[in-house]
Amino acid sequence: MKRVLIYYMNFPSSIGGGEYLSLLFISMLQKTCEVTLAMNWESDVGAAAGMTGIPVDLSKLKIVLIKPENAFLRKLDAILPFYRTWCLKRLAKNADICISTANMMDFGKPAHHFVYLLKLFGDNAFMDYYAHLPQPRGFARFKRKMRTFVAEMFLRPLLGVRSTRRILSDPREHIYPTSHYVDAVMRSFYGPFTGTVFYPPTVFAVPRGSTVRDPLRVVYLGRICPEKRIFDIVRIVELARKHSGLDLTLHIAGGMDSTPYVEKLKSTAEDNPWIQLSGPVYGQEKAAFLLGGTYAIHAERDEAFGISVTEYLKAGCIPIVPDEGGTMEIVANPALTYHTCEDAARILARLLNDEPFRREQLAHCGKRAEDFLFERYLETQQKILDTILKEPI
Repeated sequence: MKRVLIYYMNFPSSIGGGEYLSLLFISMLQKTCEVTLAMNWESDVGAAAGMTGIPVDLSKLKIVLIKPENAFLRKLDAILPFYRTWCLKRLAKNADICISTANMMDFGKPAHHFVYLLKLFGDNAFMDYYAHLPQPRGFARFKRKMRTFVAEMFLRPLLGVRSTRRILSDPREHIYPTSHYVDAVMRSFYGPFTGTVFYPPTVFAVPRGSTVRDPLRVVYLGRICPEKRIFDIVRIVELARKHSGLDLTLHIAGGMDSTPYVEKLKSTAEDNPWIQLSGPVYGQEKAAFLLGGTYAIHAERDEAFGISVTEYLKAGCIPIVPDEGGTMEIVANPALTYHTCEDAARILARLLNDEPFRREQLAHCGKRAEDFLFERYLETQQKILDTILKEPI
């Protein structure tokens, strides 16, 4: 029986794609392997498994915490994860296979690294590059270069911690980007690496029963924050209302925490009755929200994947997405991608007024939705894990 070490940060009360991925890996690997889970902080793995319905045998799962308890060491480890690395290396000595489901980690031996959130890479230069932020100039640029030089040439070798760049440059390490878009962004910044694109799990399934759709309803489901560019979506629907002459409505679902951005959105909705704010939706309420719509609009341009867009597809909505990022890859249809808000509004207006075009796009979306069925994901995951387990020890 092979011994597998899996690293993930922790399992919070709110469950997302990273938690599903980790739990699904544990559940599938436990069938044939001895699994150890290394986490930063203590959390209720059993509760997370219960929320997701993923069968995890806690009696056979060894859990090890690798974050330092000392407050001073925690602060240092947040800057340079030497303590976690030391702990992982010790655990890895007794493991046949090492897997990180939270980006690149140094196990001290070749491992499998599944890309999680690009904004959590811990590499400031890459995160700026990914966010299209301008590179620092003058003294700020010099300071960053010196800090990187000192860390790479002295601190990391002294502490035995490899950087993300050094892990990626090692051909023995295997990286799994979440989309071809992410794969291309990483390669353009870091250079070549050994990798396989692996889409994250998309667990939403359409419940059985009749569906009553509003033919003039556009939906958005996701976080309400600046990077999601909600006001671009508002602008698109506003323009499409003018182009089509139809009374389109925009329904927005997501957490409405008291932030300046949310307050501005609430004010905009009060001034425009065709904008409806639904707040957070889960379970059956979420399904009803999606099934009640006919169209969906996504506006974030650097989305690594875009699970909400797969949910639009599976719910039978026609999504309109930017012409870059992982969401364009999900929809896989130039007819439904846009560069400007005006472009998106024209697409939406055409869907409303050109019935043959609408039917053609709906048929394409239906076929594309099949690629993101949970059953398809499990088949792909099984193939990936089978390949990993076949590697010689």
